[in-house]
Amino acid sequence: MRNADWTTSVSVLDRVTAIFEAFDEHGEGLGVSELARRANLPKSTVSRIAADLVGQRFLDRDDGKLYLGIRLFELGLTVSKPRKLREAALPLMNELRMATGRSVQLAVLEQTDVVLVAVIRGKRALTTLGPVGSRRPAHSTAAGKALLAFSAREVVEDVVHGGLERLTANTICEPAKLAGELTTIRKTRIAIEREECASDLVSVASPVLGYGTTPVAAIAVAGCADEMNIDHLAPTVRAAAVALSHRIGNG
Repeated sequence: MRNADWTTSVSVLDRVTAIFEAFDEHGEGLGVSELARRANLPKSTVSRIAADLVGQRFLDRDDGKLYLGIRLFELGLTVSKPRKLREAALPLMNELRMATGRSVQLAVLEQTDVVLVAVIRGKRALTTLGPVGSRRPAHSTAAGKALLAFSAREVVEDVVHGGLERLTANTICEPAKLAGELTTIRKTRIAIEREECASDLVSVASPVLGYGTTPVAAIAVAGCADEMNIDHLAPTVRAAAVALSHRIGNG
């Protein structure tokens, strides 16, 4: 590589690093002007680089503000030290696994999908349960519906406008029906999926809330349809989600 090329590469890397480091630990969104001020870079430079980072999912853009993107989190899962969310969740997930014998998932919302960031397998193998990093349409899973119920209206609208894909005969594909279910979930903090994502898969989920009622993640217990006692599992799953909400700072 020529010296000029190397200098240019380092310069771009420095700018990207400055943009990432401008975000604080609270994860608040930043407008381009504020991001440029914190990164000590020209606004035009930040705007151009941010557009590329959004395209690669390293940043997310919502309501005119920029946020650190899910791809950074996914890459972070490959390092030896787990992220704070997983670190706080895993003990509770293990307790859920021991109490129920079922598979336990931790999921986050990424655009119109849910992404699994932690999975503890149950006693009975589930071939339909994806590994860490796998994603599903949010409207088709209990975890996704738990997150959507506490998300901003614009987030739900994006899911609906993106098309409510039918994965099974039970998938909710009608906007009005989905809206009604999300209203119920906001009241109970319990979301249920009955073979909506995959045949013979039933799950119960509850949202993990940050400051106020901001959805951070969802904890879900999943199992085969013939072995899931939803009425029995729901309070246990909700208690785990509330406990995790407290651990990460809400409460």
